[in-house]
Amino acid sequence: MSGIYLHIPFCKQACHYCDFHFSTSIKKKGAMVDALCEELILRKKEVTEIVQTIYFGGGTPSLLTLEELEQIFETISKHFIIATDAEITLEANPDDLTKDRIETLAKSKINRLSIGVQSFFESDLTLMNRAHNEKEAFLCIEEAKKHFNNISIDLIYGIPGMTNERWKQNLDTAISLDIPHLSCYALTVEPRTALKKFIEKGIVPPVEDAVAETHYKTLLKETETAGFENYEFSNFGKPGYYSRNNTAYWQGKPYLGIGPSAHGFDGKIRSWNVANNTKYIQAITAGELPQEQETLSVKDRYNEYIMTGLRTKWGVSLEKLENSFGKKYKIYALEQATQHLQKDLLFIEEDSLKVSKKGKFLSDGIASDLFLTD
Repeated sequence: MSGIYLHIPFCKQACHYCDFHFSTSIKKKGAMVDALCEELILRKKEVTEIVQTIYFGGGTPSLLTLEELEQIFETISKHFIIATDAEITLEANPDDLTKDRIETLAKSKINRLSIGVQSFFESDLTLMNRAHNEKEAFLCIEEAKKHFNNISIDLIYGIPGMTNERWKQNLDTAISLDIPHLSCYALTVEPRTALKKFIEKGIVPPVEDAVAETHYKTLLKETETAGFENYEFSNFGKPGYYSRNNTAYWQGKPYLGIGPSAHGFDGKIRSWNVANNTKYIQAITAGELPQEQETLSVKDRYNEYIMTGLRTKWGVSLEKLENSFGKKYKIYALEQATQHLQKDLLFIEEDSLKVSKKGKFLSDGIASDLFLTD
């Protein structure tokens, strides 16, 4: 395993667009941390390599106390071999990152913060039902920079009512704050979310793909000018600041998924835990793994490699296609890619199939054309 992902399933309040697994009640937080530690012990034999990355996602991991973080780190240190330079990321919300809280986190093993800003405009934050405000976003970043060198912030584009000018202002603000990594996502309307209901009732205007595409083109231009490298469709890093966790995921490296709803991958088998806090804690307490698994076929692994590879700057290695899946898969991929090569949406460089700047916003659709479906 190259990494460990821990899902912390608690939030202060529900964002209107979010469909991740979480609870707004933190009554079981202590029991959950105990269960996370127990699952780590139950699954320690699955990890045979030095752990290079540890990622606290959620949910809102910044709700964990220093004592709870230390409990998890003690368990990991006791049962796994961790690289001395491991990247250890904590997702955090601006309202949690007070001066004291940041100073506390700086004393822990956390060495990278991923801050969920989403927007520097109050109207956007209100529409999304974020727990923080515009002022907190600025203050927490300036304070975090005093203690952390490796910081990423999340931004969302394609928000109803967001003009291209306002999106550019968001980017200008982020860039002016001298943050070395940005993760930028198009707002998507997921089933069973408040945003979906608001759009259906006409309370919120629908999300428009054309607006998101315009915003993405602006994103590519502004980040490139500012010295960021777009190493994965949604991720932009200054040289030396690519997220090692993100990079490993998009390159198909194995990782251990710990916590309710967490997914994991060992190279051939994908697993996921039950998305229910009570059931998860009960099962782990009984020494059982509340987990389902799927063994990926060669076709499944080929399709996943196409999907993930085309989202990255490294593209899809034609040599790997042949060596990992067989010559017929390489031939098939090139045949299916022909139409996109002719339209300059794809190109071949260093024996790898890559998406051009022109084709980036269409990368998922292009990948689906290269899938094996029978």
